[in-house]
Amino acid sequence: MLAPDKIPVLLAPSIENNFFVYSLAGVLAGAVLMLGYQRWKLQVRKIRWQQQADAILDEANREAETLKAQIILEGKEAALQTRTEAEKELADARRILSQRDQKLERRQEQLDNQEEMLRKQQRGLESGQQRLDAQLRKVNEQRQQLSQVQQQQQRLLEQASGMSREEASERLLESLSKELEHERASALIKHKKQLSELVQNQSRDMLLTAMQRFASTHTADSTTSTVDVPTDDMKGRIIGREGRNIRAFEKATGIDVIIDDTPGVVIVSGFDPVRREIARQALTKMIADGRIHPAKIEEVVEEVTKQMKAFIMQKGREAADEVNVPGLHDRLIEMLGRLHFRTSYSQNVLRHSVEVAFISGMIAEMLGMDGDLGRRCGLLHDIGKAADHELEGGHPKIGADTLRRHNEGPEVVHAALGHHDDIVVEHPYTMVVATADACSASRPGARRESLERYIKRMEELESIAKRFEGVQQAYAISAGRELRVIVDSNQASDEKAALICHEIAQAFERELMYPGEIKVTVMRETKFTEIAK
Repeated sequence: MLAPDKIPVLLAPSIENNFFVYSLAGVLAGAVLMLGYQRWKLQVRKIRWQQQADAILDEANREAETLKAQIILEGKEAALQTRTEAEKELADARRILSQRDQKLERRQEQLDNQEEMLRKQQRGLESGQQRLDAQLRKVNEQRQQLSQVQQQQQRLLEQASGMSREEASERLLESLSKELEHERASALIKHKKQLSELVQNQSRDMLLTAMQRFASTHTADSTTSTVDVPTDDMKGRIIGREGRNIRAFEKATGIDVIIDDTPGVVIVSGFDPVRREIARQALTKMIADGRIHPAKIEEVVEEVTKQMKAFIMQKGREAADEVNVPGLHDRLIEMLGRLHFRTSYSQNVLRHSVEVAFISGMIAEMLGMDGDLGRRCGLLHDIGKAADHELEGGHPKIGADTLRRHNEGPEVVHAALGHHDDIVVEHPYTMVVATADACSASRPGARRESLERYIKRMEELESIAKRFEGVQQAYAISAGRELRVIVDSNQASDEKAALICHEIAQAFERELMYPGEIKVTVMRETKFTEIAK
């Protein structure tokens, strides 16, 4: 048995367990009630949502019915409108067809009327043809009668004159030939003058247009062969001890150095313009530096020579690029650059070649030829001048041989060989280049010449003209580009004056070398003087 003091301890857990059970049962009951409440609430919401959905569906059905009725109504209206328009178009088409039918009916009536008129005209032509045949038969008969009469008259004339028909014809032709000889000469002079004026006007317009499109500077470049020295003591340093410096300089450059009593100037002289320029620049450099001895001379000359080669190639490339002539050989570019130091009558040959290239290209384009080929021919026409002091022969032959060796075309080679009219022209580009060369050389300011040479050229023109019979006076004007000739009217007729003018021009072409052209004008005047007493 348990002790009395142990009984409360055993009963305590039992009471706590019952309380826990009751509490758990209450919680479960509350949870069940809550779940039931929530389920009821969801059921109520579901019913409400179903009612709202039914209401929305009903409203949508009502709107759909309304829209359907509206669409059906609009479709009926559109169909009615389309039907109305179709009926209108059908009515218009019927009206147009009716009008066309009326036009066709009128056209048919016109054609019927024209056909009837043609039948009438044909009947008239047939009757006219018959009348014409009758008249032709009558004319033939009259012609035969006339021929017989002419033969009888011819026999009578031959008997009266004592000459046959052939003899009379020969005499008549001889007489007419004498009468027409003067008229033929006059007509020849007139047509020659008109043709000359036409050709001159057209060529002048063409050349003026080409020269106007290429407007180059009129100043002439010239190379110098003098070097300024600051003091006379510098001349002694240039000469050196016992002349060793000047001998070393001349050996290194191939140029003669002339030192005279002229103050402040040393002259370098040589035929090669490139060497002369190298010598001038080297001497200028050494004078500025102040150190002049054989070793320094060789060093400076070698440095300037390298710079000059680069400068020459640069000038050649610039000239080729300026006139747009690609694909040139390096040797040709070098020779073009050397022309920068070459002058002709104080005109820089490289600038002259560039100008000729531009003018040749423009003239070629105006004539319907290849402008690029014309510029190439013009640029390279004087290439031989870069080596004419080194090789034998004139610069046309040297240039042509050089261009041929470097695979230039036959047109370019022939232009270089014949631009001075030394050979028979085989390519039209040669004449184009010759014309452009004359234009460039003869333009104002391009070239300068001495007074003695100018006077000599004027005297040559006048003396050649005075050799011809009948010439009284000859005057050279316009700087030798025009010659006025006065002939004796008693010794020369108009026809002979024209012949003298032609022969003087031919004599100039044979005997003289001149740029451009010379205009020859022959004047014949007859004066009659009487004194009234």
